[in-house]
Amino acid sequence: MTQKIAILGASGYTGAELVRLIATHPEMEVAALSGNSKAGMSMAEVFPHLRHLDLPRLTTIDEVDFKGIDLAFCALPHATSQAVIRALPEDLRIVDLSADFRLRDPHQYRIWYGKDHAAPELQQEAVYGLTEFYRDEIRGARLIAGTGCNAATGQYALRPLIEAGVIDLDRIVIDLKAAVSGAGRSLKENLLHAELSEGAHGYAVGGGHRHQAEFEQEFSRAAGRPVQIQFTPHLIPANRGILATVYVDGDSDAIHGALSARYAEEEFIVMLPEGEHPSIRHIRGSNYCHIGVVPDRIEGRTIVIATLDNLTKGSSGQAIQNANLMLGNDEGAGLRLAPVFP
Repeated sequence: MTQKIAILGASGYTGAELVRLIATHPEMEVAALSGNSKAGMSMAEVFPHLRHLDLPRLTTIDEVDFKGIDLAFCALPHATSQAVIRALPEDLRIVDLSADFRLRDPHQYRIWYGKDHAAPELQQEAVYGLTEFYRDEIRGARLIAGTGCNAATGQYALRPLIEAGVIDLDRIVIDLKAAVSGAGRSLKENLLHAELSEGAHGYAVGGGHRHQAEFEQEFSRAAGRPVQIQFTPHLIPANRGILATVYVDGDSDAIHGALSARYAEEEFIVMLPEGEHPSIRHIRGSNYCHIGVVPDRIEGRTIVIATLDNLTKGSSGQAIQNANLMLGNDEGAGLRLAPVFP
């Protein structure tokens, strides 16, 4: 039987990406769409590129009838999902794309987000949604906390190396370039074309980016001891894509070998031949992550570069990958679209 899907927050970029991907899914059907600020409008009015699809009109969340809904994607702004999800039916399976359940410790949430966690009892059951590393837990979960797109990119480059013990854990640097869609669809002065185009700039420099907390939570868990990193994100004038350049101390052959072994059976993680490095243009619009390893000219140092589409593998595609596991589907269903090039 067709699985009925609700998308809460469908008027944002990740909501639109969910609709685009589910349109090709053999098992899922969009049965409800909410977008409080666009309630009453059709998706064709909000996103003309989706006008060919037969979709329900946007409503408020309060108007969504969850009877018969198999799973809900929550694509709401950060700091709003906790209260919304707390009010949803207790038997409803949920994949949350916001940051609201990513940090396991509510105290850490308070530190990084400046407010108390509104649903600490739900935090206890939330499973972190980095699919390739939490697959077994995701299958039996009711609530998935989707990762940050920056955090996913850096983790794909580094988690296998931490687990294999082939790098110095005290000398990790992530220099990351992120496209503008990662900042969401709301109007912001620094995202205006005249402010952003023909340039690039760092932000949250010095360790203030909330994905830093995700990195250190997950890297410390993988290492079995505290791990702190240097992380600087940069905003670039592109619509989609993230490219993380990671600098580590370790032998490049061992590093490439550890990554290749870990991802040998992973459909959506592609290891490049040693010495090659990836490009955003080769993963755009897809659920694939490409990883390359290059030895540095300084002996004993190595550069690992990972790239993915922030809206797909970094968010909505990952969410569907997790939902497939939760609903008993083929994990890659609806996600095997080739990247868009050029």
